[in-house]
Amino acid sequence: MSVEEVTADTPQPPPSSTAAGTASSNAAPLGSSVIPIVNKLQDIFAQLGSQSSIELPQVAVVGSQSSGKSSVLEALVGRDFLPRGNDICTRRPLVLQLLQTKSKSNGGSDEEWGEFLHLPNNRRIYDFSEIRREIEAETNRLAGDNKGVSAKQIRLKIYSPNVLDITLVDLPGITKVPVGDQPTDIEAQIRTMILSYIKQPSCLILAVTPANSDLANSDALQVARAADPDGHRTIGVITKLDIMDKGTDASNLLLGKIVPLRLGYVGVVNRCQEDIMLNRSVKEALSAEEKFFRSRPAYHGLADRLGIPQLAKKLNQILVQHIKVLLPDLKSRISNALVATAKEHQSYGEITESKGGQGAVLLNFLSKYCEAYSSLLEGKGEEMSTSELSGGARIHYIFQSIFVKSLEEVDPCEDLTDDDIRTAIQNATGPRSALFVPDVPFQVLVKRQISRLLDPSLQCARFIFDELVKISHKCMMNELQRFPVLRKRMDEVIGDFLRDGLEPSEAMIGDIIDMEMDYINTSHPNFIGGTKAVEEAMQHVKSSRIPHSVSRPKQDTAELDRTSSSSASQVKSRSFLGRQANGIVADQGVVSADSEKAAPAANGSDSRWGLPSIFRGSDSRAVTKENFLNKPFSEAVEDMSQNLSMIYLKEPPTVLRPSETHSEQQAVEIQITKLLLKSYYDIVRKNIEDSVPKAIMHFLVNHTKRELHNVFIRKLYRENLFEEMLQETDEIAVKRKRTQATLHVLQQAYRTLDELPLEAESVHNHGTDTTGVSKYLDLPTSSSKYTTSSSSYTASPGTGRRSRRAVDQHQNGYGF
Repeated sequence: MSVEEVTADTPQPPPSSTAAGTASSNAAPLGSSVIPIVNKLQDIFAQLGSQSSIELPQVAVVGSQSSGKSSVLEALVGRDFLPRGNDICTRRPLVLQLLQTKSKSNGGSDEEWGEFLHLPNNRRIYDFSEIRREIEAETNRLAGDNKGVSAKQIRLKIYSPNVLDITLVDLPGITKVPVGDQPTDIEAQIRTMILSYIKQPSCLILAVTPANSDLANSDALQVARAADPDGHRTIGVITKLDIMDKGTDASNLLLGKIVPLRLGYVGVVNRCQEDIMLNRSVKEALSAEEKFFRSRPAYHGLADRLGIPQLAKKLNQILVQHIKVLLPDLKSRISNALVATAKEHQSYGEITESKGGQGAVLLNFLSKYCEAYSSLLEGKGEEMSTSELSGGARIHYIFQSIFVKSLEEVDPCEDLTDDDIRTAIQNATGPRSALFVPDVPFQVLVKRQISRLLDPSLQCARFIFDELVKISHKCMMNELQRFPVLRKRMDEVIGDFLRDGLEPSEAMIGDIIDMEMDYINTSHPNFIGGTKAVEEAMQHVKSSRIPHSVSRPKQDTAELDRTSSSSASQVKSRSFLGRQANGIVADQGVVSADSEKAAPAANGSDSRWGLPSIFRGSDSRAVTKENFLNKPFSEAVEDMSQNLSMIYLKEPPTVLRPSETHSEQQAVEIQITKLLLKSYYDIVRKNIEDSVPKAIMHFLVNHTKRELHNVFIRKLYRENLFEEMLQETDEIAVKRKRTQATLHVLQQAYRTLDELPLEAESVHNHGTDTTGVSKYLDLPTSSSKYTTSSSSYTASPGTGRRSRRAVDQHQNGYGF
């Protein structure tokens, strides 16, 4: 007895169930369209195995060991084809696709067969006992023959006119005690495997629980609740209703009064072990199930919740509606994955063996690199950052905000004290006192300050060099990841080239500083000049002295007169002789009164002018020494006592410093020197701020930008180096192969979704390609016949029905 025949003999459901039956009948054409498409997608993505990241709509069957899962699946198919036994039978996930074919009465065939995806050439197996043996053999191949478990899928298609289009995943039953080769944590492993399927929002959960167990403690419902807390995706199945205690029934369970589920429950009667041993067919078991429900008055009002046929219809209807909800997001995810995989595959490039092809690939890499380098420098890069400065903007920042700003903050006199300047002025006068401020101290001091500009200028060049190295690293394209040797050689070439450009930059900077030091142009129009410097210096000194003037106490008139006369005589002396002894402090002896009296006696009438002590001092000493040696001792001692009044000078110290106090004239000279120094330093600083960046840009930045491509060609574009530099790693080859397979699968999946009928779409986008996926497909993306101002459309080839794309073309092309 087929599913359709059992349905015809089943008691009519109540009015509320009739509507559900009508909806199911209305959904049947849609189910016959979308479920096979999803099955085809599952076959396509099965080529990727565990690498697939696209989750497709499916129904996972979960339950504890011996809960009746296999019996439910066999009842849905109507044939015996699953392994049986007292211990764990399902040891690998079985993806079961039920595909309805046309019956003989509808012009088809009543043949039923199965196809395994792992068998070649889609070999059909008409003997369902052979299907069972193949499942057992394939399970033992990976999981062993001693109760081991594996997470690798077995994919089986069942073609029959007696089934509805459903995709089911039979998962291993939850077990508590490990047996055979099972690990000690077999329960945790199986739960983890089950959750990996049912935690996906695209998966419906068929939770199977025997009626003779406590539903509140059902393993299937517990694991389903962990993945689906709200119960939106869980369908409950109560098995073994025929072995409940006499006088009890499962009506409260089926009505959801014990553990409520949004999608409800369906009760079924399985074949018992005796039926299996007696080889009672599934069709006979379906007939016995029908008789059981008719004979139990407690179930008469629950016709829409009882029996395998109702379970098949419910699963089909829920799965179709579930697929309709997921279709827009599914296509979007496939489109995004297709674009991303295509870009990744393009980044790995293609392998070429010929010298000409290798040369073209190498030349393309070098050209693209140089273009990227120039674009980054000029601020024309495609990926412009909005969070930080990059490329040429960083170079401008170094010039203006670091180099120029640092120079402007430098005070040329910050490391020069007044004593330093006064010492320089005095050293410049030599043994004479200068009547005017000498020019040499200004020359020496300004050159010393100019020389200080060399180090920051060279440091600026180093900063720019480092930035260019960073820019060169950012230009390393993803395509170069596959050629580590080429990448290394390019990095070496540009590093050497940048260093070659740094050398003339530094040499030019040194020449600029030397030129400024070699010629101090005091005729520069911006230079302050001597006259203006003297005026400003006098004014500065005068203003600085006024606050320090204080009233002095009255002195005695005689003392004041003496002080005035003494000062007047000193001024006269200074005005006549010039500056006082160069401002150097010298300790002078004081002539005693005795020596003044003794001098006339010893030197005769000329002693009042002091001439003997000045012009004949050496002769006098020679005579005194001779007399000391020739005279008797008593006379010699007397002569010595007379000579004790002679003046002896102190020897000058090794290091001479200027005196701590300085005159007003010296203060003016110091201030004049400072003004001249600052004025000319500002002129030189502005020249350096302008010339150094120009030198760096000319010899380093622009030179590398102009000549980089030529250097690459000269250094790397050699035929004998092609094979070495274009040798890619094994990892890249593996990635290219993997992405190529993934790309092929995603292209197939996208085309398969294009075959969906118009009524399967719950959201229309009028054919617009918003993801750019069309350029990664082999299908045409535009038509000269059907073109609008916003987008172009093409009719789907190879299909007899109108697809959503063809209808959108018609509507857009003719203004409907």
